[in-house]
Amino acid sequence: MAIPTIFEESWPSPQKLGNDSRSAAILLGESRETIAGHLGIRTDELHFLGEPRLGFHLGISGLVENGSTYFHSAVDREPAFAVSRFLGQSSQAKVHQLAVDSMGLVEDFSSDSSDVVSWQLLNGETGVIQRQYTNSSRVFCDATSSGTRISLPENWSTALWESRAWAGPAGIGIFGLRTGAQWRNPLPHNDGKVVPGSASLALIVASALAIDSWVADEKLLAQRIRDINARMRGFVAERIPGTSFATGIENTSPHLLSLIIEGVDEQQVLAKLLEKGIHVDSGSACSATNMDPSHVLAAMGKSIKGNIRFTIHHEITEDEVDLALIALQSVIEEVRES
Repeated sequence: MAIPTIFEESWPSPQKLGNDSRSAAILLGESRETIAGHLGIRTDELHFLGEPRLGFHLGISGLVENGSTYFHSAVDREPAFAVSRFLGQSSQAKVHQLAVDSMGLVEDFSSDSSDVVSWQLLNGETGVIQRQYTNSSRVFCDATSSGTRISLPENWSTALWESRAWAGPAGIGIFGLRTGAQWRNPLPHNDGKVVPGSASLALIVASALAIDSWVADEKLLAQRIRDINARMRGFVAERIPGTSFATGIENTSPHLLSLIIEGVDEQQVLAKLLEKGIHVDSGSACSATNMDPSHVLAAMGKSIKGNIRFTIHHEITEDEVDLALIALQSVIEEVRES
């Protein structure tokens, strides 16, 4: 379905009467079923958000009660830290930040049934897949980077996804609220809604189409992406001295590769790669103004300087990988000599 057609058919409100609105309601229902099926939750547990970051507050604060302790890790996304500050300042809960080891895995800890745990399924900067480290009955799952790659744990209570994780449009969050979860809405509300309900239907439909396509491609291309990651690691290890990897390939998602390059300014490397048509990222995946350039690497005890991050997409070709690696080697040599 072409983008203009999506917007045309999803323009009417699904809540109103009339043929156009009934068609829009059908589109919404079909999109909900598609996305819920791929995420492994019930359709009535799925809610759409026009502001994805709001899901952190809904998912975490909604599980907190007086006397709770909120556990989150040192490598969580900035919105989880923001909720931590809010809860601590308002005295709604005790806050405990969990350290991680050099591989980005969270330390062991114990929690009570009233405690709330924020569990990041996949770190969007290093690709580390977090082990299940809690038996808590109140677990918020940050699936914004993992998308459909990792299933929810059996003890999940609330969860949050972003459409961009499966190459869908920005501006759409998917909030999961498990049936029977001990949750209360932390937002002022009078109508009993779980979320404000301001999400664009056109973007919801586009997200549903994207997740269908992405999952089909992932089944075919997952091993190829892993092979590309291994090949890139081999090239870097052999041809670019003074470069290390933030993590090993084990226990990480193969679509992400984070490098730490000695003796370079990552912004210079980024700019020169961009001139060659190579798009990579640097610093913290959070892009937060009040956090270190990479609080994730700092928490792992690694250098926060010279960090660049490759994302290996489904559509990448072998020639593009070769060009990127040769360009990376050339740029690093140029920056080090300057």
